[in-house]
Amino acid sequence: MAERRLFVANRGEIALRAIATARALGIETVVGVSSADRDSLWARAADRMVVLGPAPAAASYLDQRLVLHAAVATGCAAVYPGYGFLSERAEFAALCEAEGMIFVGPTSTQIAAVGDKLAARDLARRAGVPLTRGSAELADVDAALAAANDIGFPVLTKASAGGGGRGMVIAENADALARAFGPASAAAQAAFGDGRLFLERYMPRARHIEVQAFGLGDGRVLHLHERDCSVQRRYQKMVEEAPAAILPAEIRAQLHAAAVGLLGSIGYASAGTVEFLYDESDQSLAFLEVNARIQVEHPVSEAVTGQDLVRWQLEQAFGSPPTLAQSAIGCDGHAIEVRILAEDPARDFAPSPGTITRWAPPSGEGIRLDSAVATGSRVPPFYDSMVAKLIVHAATRDAAVARLSAALARFEVDGIATNIPFLRALVSHPDFIANRLHTRWLEQTLLPQRAAA
Repeated sequence: MAERRLFVANRGEIALRAIATARALGIETVVGVSSADRDSLWARAADRMVVLGPAPAAASYLDQRLVLHAAVATGCAAVYPGYGFLSERAEFAALCEAEGMIFVGPTSTQIAAVGDKLAARDLARRAGVPLTRGSAELADVDAALAAANDIGFPVLTKASAGGGGRGMVIAENADALARAFGPASAAAQAAFGDGRLFLERYMPRARHIEVQAFGLGDGRVLHLHERDCSVQRRYQKMVEEAPAAILPAEIRAQLHAAAVGLLGSIGYASAGTVEFLYDESDQSLAFLEVNARIQVEHPVSEAVTGQDLVRWQLEQAFGSPPTLAQSAIGCDGHAIEVRILAEDPARDFAPSPGTITRWAPPSGEGIRLDSAVATGSRVPPFYDSMVAKLIVHAATRDAAVARLSAALARFEVDGIATNIPFLRALVSHPDFIANRLHTRWLEQTLLPQRAAA
């Protein structure tokens, strides 16, 4: 085993980012790819490439023993999971640990402690973190109806074992809940192999606010301020901002303290995010979940703090954790990220795989692009549709919105459909410019307006 050799168990821009960061730290890289990605930019960037298996993720990126075997066979000391795929699989982290392999992330015990949403709620309660009203695990629809009557409608069904909107249904009344319970449980079972559900009180005009944190593994946790991820479609984030400009100072301080306290209570190590709902009308906070991994939207936190979270992850994994004090992590200006997706908004955001015949992204002051495609790249139909992340940074939110709008106007892509035209309309909407947003804003306001136009 080479002491400074890293196996990158992911694809796309996060794989390319990990490879570049490792090289800057003098760490060799091996990347595992599917047959669909063997000619990708990240496959060519690594010191060595291993084909894990065929294109479907279940036969390549998600096959835990196959990935671990490839890492061991190539003499790697550590595995970098990024986000998605195996990044929050406690059993995969445990397999790495049993093999003597460094899992670049929290321990398997820590992932298990926060990965189950019901367990995470209990942990948050013990740590004194504010919670919305909710239920225990529900045995059947009758238990759900009884719990909903106690909580009060509207309620949200949630899968205990995972996220991403699977198993989530808003029920305005008992009839709606009775209809939704079975399909929601089936969706959770299909996505996570676990159909357990619970209920939470639904907050119809909440903001989605999350605190970026980094645990040092000894009870100490640093925070890199917070993000506002309220612009969502079907519970999937489309726009992320740092900081959350609408927060009063005392609420911001409460958020940071709650996140640090929760993760510190389990000795959390590596990057992680504690997510909350925030109701502007009464300034109430409610714990949502913990993401025990780095997230897609971490670049906006990097932009306002001047830090490099992927570098922190790798340095910690290879024995040199961050030495910064919390007081040294400032928050400068405002950053916004939008996800560039190979999807066609005119066809209800249907995926648009294919070959990119022109890739001409914007550049300039305050503009960052995280991507792993170029002219000639092929976007396969087997994976998430995100092909890039466009991040802008400026002194104020107004300036950042203007910079983002100008950057999107210059972003040219041919060969595949993308959501760029939709993003241009989004960032020019008066509500977005004025920051009058909530988690249902896009589906209740912008999408109906565009459909009627």
